[in-house]
Parts: sequence; structure tokens; C-alpha cells
Amino acid sequence: MRIKMRALNALMYGALLLAAGAAFAAEPEAGAEEATATNWKAWHADFDIANRDALQRGARNFANYCLGCHSLKYERYSRLGQDLGIPPDLLNKYLVQPGDKDTNYILTSMPAADAEAWFGKTPPDLSLMARARGTDYIYRFLKTFYVDPTRQTGANNLQLPATAMPHVLSELEGLKKPVYKSVEKKNEDGKTTTEQVFDHFEQVAPGRMNAEEYDAFVRDTVAFLSYVGEPAQIQRHSLGIWVVLFLLIFTWLAWLLKKEYWKDVH
Repeated sequence: MRIKMRALNALMYGALLLAAGAAFAAEPEAGAEEATATNWKAWHADFDIANRDALQRGARNFANYCLGCHSLKYERYSRLGQDLGIPPDLLNKYLVQPGDKDTNYILTSMPAADAEAWFGKTPPDLSLMARARGTDYIYRFLKTFYVDPTRQTGANNLQLPATAMPHVLSELEGLKKPVYKSVEKKNEDGKTTTEQVFDHFEQVAPGRMNAEEYDAFVRDTVAFLSYVGEPAQIQRHSLGIWVVLFLLIFTWLAWLLKKEYWKDVH
């Protein structure tokens, strides 16, 4: 009897821990840095991977602004259409590139040799970029381009300094320049030095979108790249709800069973 009760207790506590973990997994970490215009390193790409409308917009954004240079060599057009609920006729009309079929992988038409000659390096495949660098990295990268006349492309980036990629979204976001402030810091030897620290961006020329619209554009694009990095996560996230419900029901049944066993003991 004692062994059975220990087993029941272990099962019940295990279910409770799993259910609690799922419930609190989405809570923000204590002491997390506040995202401000100055503290760009704390910017987060908050999005809902189950939002099909956002993923569809992200797929459109990628096809219009990214596919000219970047590929998704592990993703087929047909899989994309199936997962995102895009009808075949619309998929072929708006996303499948001329000369491609919906059964093909999503590959750029730019020759690698030309890309290297123009940009100094071949643009990377973005299939696993969200998993390799993280969605926050991509979000900050697309939000921190600025004008830099010293660069061949005329642009630079806070997230990836000296990037070879031009600011292809400048027509949407507009042009901006970084504004720095002087901050005094003490070295280990006690001497005070002055450093130039990023403070905020200043708009130089407007784009076709305002700040809120461009932010939504970037979030949709990042959400799409997150999906491409792990297409099964859409099903996994929806399945997780049922798993938590099962654990809660199992916990209730385990408690009833424990109560029935202890009734005979008392």
C-alpha cells in the first residue's frame, strides 16, 4: 500500500509541476531590461506564431523584399501554402516566382557570383536564421539601420556593424541617423574617460510607412522567418493547449484515486 501511495503522489506532483510550468512559461523574466528608444538592445520581437494573418503578411514581405537576394532552401512553396492556409491559385499568383512551381524549394534567382561581386559576400540562406540568431536579433537588425556615407551601401547597422546588406527597407522606413551622447566613465585606475554612447535615432527622410506601420511590418516578417525555421511549431503550439488540459484532468483523476486509497487507510 505504501509503495502504491508513493507512486500516486509522484504522478500527481509531476502533473502539477508540468501544468504549472506551462502556465508560467510565457511570463517575463524578473529584472528584464525595459525596452526604450535608447536601450535598443532590449527590443523584443513579440508576435503570435499562431496568427496566420501575420504569417501570410510576413510571407508577402519576404517575397517582395528578401527573396531577390535570400533563399529558404528547406521550405517548399506548397508546404508554405498548406501551413499558412494560402489557396494554390493565390500562392502561384503572388508568391511563387516566375518560372518556379509550387513544389519547388524557395530559392533566390540571384547568381551567387553576382551577389558576391555586388555585396562582397553571398547573402545567407534564411531558412534557419531565426533559430541560429534568434527572432529578437532579426527584429533589432531590421530596426537599427542608419545612414552612413562611409559605407559602400550608404547604410550601417547597430545590431550588425559594417553589415554588407543595404537598407532594402529604407523606402518603407525612411532614412535615419544615430544621435550619440557623451557619458563619463571611470577606468580601473580611477581615471575618467568620455565615451560616445547611442541615445536615439533622428529621422532624416520619411518613408512610406510611419513608425507603427513599419514596426508591424518587421514583426510580421520576423514571425514568418520564425515559422520557416520550424514549420511544425504551429501545430506544436496548438497541441500544447490540449496537453495542458490533459495534465489538469489527469491531476484531478490522480487526486480522486489518492482520496479513494486513503479512505481505506483511515
